[in-house]
Amino acid sequence: MSHGSTHHRDDALRSVPHPGERLAFNGDNAFQRELRRRVEADLRGRGRGQRDSAAMYAKTAIILTVFFASYVALVLFAQAWWQALPLTLLLGTAMAGIGFNIMHDGGHQAYSRHRWVNKIMAFTLDLVGGSSYIWQWKHARYHHTYVNIARHDSDIDLGVLGRLSPEQPRRPWHRFQHIYLWLLYPVTAIRWHLYGDFRDLLTGRIGARPFKRPRGGDLVLLVLGKLVFFTLAFGLPLAFHPPGTVVLFYAIVSAVAGFLLAIVFQLAHVVEEADFPQPDDTSGRMETPWAIHQLQTTVDFARDNRVLGWLIGGLNFQVEHHLFVRISHVHYPAVAKVVEVTCREFGVPYHAHRTLFAGIASHYRWLRRLGAVPAAGEPPLPHGGGQGPSRAGSATHALPRG
Repeated sequence: MSHGSTHHRDDALRSVPHPGERLAFNGDNAFQRELRRRVEADLRGRGRGQRDSAAMYAKTAIILTVFFASYVALVLFAQAWWQALPLTLLLGTAMAGIGFNIMHDGGHQAYSRHRWVNKIMAFTLDLVGGSSYIWQWKHARYHHTYVNIARHDSDIDLGVLGRLSPEQPRRPWHRFQHIYLWLLYPVTAIRWHLYGDFRDLLTGRIGARPFKRPRGGDLVLLVLGKLVFFTLAFGLPLAFHPPGTVVLFYAIVSAVAGFLLAIVFQLAHVVEEADFPQPDDTSGRMETPWAIHQLQTTVDFARDNRVLGWLIGGLNFQVEHHLFVRISHVHYPAVAKVVEVTCREFGVPYHAHRTLFAGIASHYRWLRRLGAVPAAGEPPLPHGGGQGPSRAGSATHALPRG
């Protein structure tokens, strides 16, 4: 990606449009139209519908069965730590699995062509402690539209705890973030359960952006979801176990789920190969069309690992997910072949790490790079890593745009 003559200032954010304003992208959508035509033709040619997949319904049944079975066994039958611990790890993994698979497809209208089915599946997030209503604003609208754009994508904003984007100010302790952030990732779900949704609801803002507070039925469902979750997490367990035990195992379950949720997101957007573009200083517009922006800021990983892909809802195919949010994730491996070929033909970037470890290593290096104190005379850090050199384990190619 070309950044022109724009220079980064490490200690202050550049001037960008107010976060409440809608940020405009370049209007040349020829690539996006052709890509969509090819993907839709491929699905039709293979006799596959975009949604309502039998494989997805079967997967939902498996994940929910594991979730409830492990929960019941942990709360009602586990009598010793060696029985409780594996059930705790399984329950935390199942919670993340609900988020990665069931609610994610439902929340993006990718589960079914029926709106009510999608709403039910999205509501499974409320079952495990989140809010499907707030998630719709935070993730589906803001993150997916403004990926990696500082002050517009709150998913890359850790406040003073971490520096994930070159546009964010560097703090002295960030020089150690490549070490300590791994220890904070497990707190992601706990923060979500006990603080994040309530803060957003009270302030009417997600990060720096305002959102429409829930009313009527949406508010009833949000409150109902919170009541169900806190009953499952604390109410029922307290009827059978001491408070200290309940809190301990809640923390372990949530830490497992939180770490898995956090790391999958980070490997898609907070790595060396992903760009962190900003609007033009003069026009306030993004240089590229929306689809190209998604490709510049998103990275696939471990695309050949079918077991991993099944467990995390195809989110190792984040490029395909961002381009086609309303296609069920069970189709992503096939869609990826079409996307990569089309990107090569049009000369636009397509980034992918061959393995999970390669993605983790790239995330680690990016955290360390952003947190490091620049040496005297060192040039400013570029806005993204997409133009960096290829490394072992990476299938990344960033072709110049034609």
